[in-house]
Amino acid sequence: MKSQIRTIHQQLVNKEITCTSLVQEKLSLLKENTNNTVNSLLDTLALELAAKVDAKIAKGETLGLLEGIPFGIKDVYMLQGTYTTASSNLLKNYKSAYTATAIQKLLDAGAIPLVKENCDSFGHGSSSENTIFGAVKNAINPDLVGGGSSGGSAVNVAKDYTVFSIGGDTGGSVRQPAGYNHVYGLKPTYGRISRYGLMAYASSTDCVGPIAKSVEDIRIILNVMSGKDTKDQTTYASEEIKEENISNANGIKTIGYFKNFIESDAINSKIKSDFLASIEKVKAKGFKVKELDFFKSDILVSTYYTLAMAETASNLSRLDGSNYGNRIEDKNLKESYAITRSENFSEETKRRIVGGNQVLSQGFSDEIYLKGLALRDAISENFENDFKEVDIILSPVTPSTPPKIGDSLKDPHAMYLSDAYTVGFSLGQLPTLTIPQGTETGLQITASKNNDELVLKFANFLKDTI
Repeated sequence: MKSQIRTIHQQLVNKEITCTSLVQEKLSLLKENTNNTVNSLLDTLALELAAKVDAKIAKGETLGLLEGIPFGIKDVYMLQGTYTTASSNLLKNYKSAYTATAIQKLLDAGAIPLVKENCDSFGHGSSSENTIFGAVKNAINPDLVGGGSSGGSAVNVAKDYTVFSIGGDTGGSVRQPAGYNHVYGLKPTYGRISRYGLMAYASSTDCVGPIAKSVEDIRIILNVMSGKDTKDQTTYASEEIKEENISNANGIKTIGYFKNFIESDAINSKIKSDFLASIEKVKAKGFKVKELDFFKSDILVSTYYTLAMAETASNLSRLDGSNYGNRIEDKNLKESYAITRSENFSEETKRRIVGGNQVLSQGFSDEIYLKGLALRDAISENFENDFKEVDIILSPVTPSTPPKIGDSLKDPHAMYLSDAYTVGFSLGQLPTLTIPQGTETGLQITASKNNDELVLKFANFLKDTI
């Protein structure tokens, strides 16, 4: 698909449409949608900003590429003066006191926020069912889950309710719902985009990620949001990715894939056969393909959840109703804390907090948490060795197709295993992009750290190959 951002930009410049009519059209679609993607509409703000864009066009002033482009925001990002609920009961009335760096950069570029989008509460889930706003319904088949945790963001893009959306990816939360809804979703290199103003789930793997319908739109949005931020010490300065640099696959010679992912008993037979067919198409284009050995998927999942649960238990300890959220008073302070958290957190969030506290507790931290840290280091080292042999790693996004709504809630363990092919790249802090080709839930393209450009380059090549 062509760049929607560029198409709309040209329509605005040529006065074929007005920004106000464009925003009104998108807001109407969001109001009428039956996929449960909306937590709150930002209609007043959006229309005010649209009027300013129209006034600028009327004066003949130059319009920036993102000016007037409507977008959605996963409801875990701060946007000053708007509700930021994390789809949770605890924060259902919380209003942001400031704006996240990544979102502010988009606002500074003139993009127009339309909606805070439904998601798994605090990012805890892989289906967008763990939410007080009702399960997000898949864009292709509403009987199936929208994926998670950025389900609302992916569905809004797939249904053209937003031109692009900003999700958050901790262990696959942009890539998996993008695959479930046949759109592009990027987890950039960890630290490329500031996390300031993103509600922390697991701080060591949390990433700000764009979701869109074309590689070019992903590139445009990534460039705007990237850069060093003094408010996030993990960020670094990165070079702009130019359009001409990703227009061909020059420099990419060897593609790798993890054979144990494909030989796993857990993988759906159709996803397996489609993936192998995609590999054959890549070979036919003259690329060398190499089978790689990697950690078993169950080791990746257990390592990821060990560390993620520990970090979320720590990060959510501040939410006790004192400074944030709906406080429930009881007979003393300790009981007030306990009942506030018990009544306001989802079952999945409580499961992860309990698991995290167990992992960090005396007598278990050495045996479990420190072992998880050691495995993470080993996983990163394995990736470093792999990328000495290959330029790109290609993999399925998920081992299975989207489940029916309700099934994941009955079997949390199966939900965790749906992340088997995404969490490893999160632990390695690598740039990884879901593309809507190759299998029913897409393909993942991964490169070594700071090689986000290479990922977009190969994605551009594959869109005309598979």
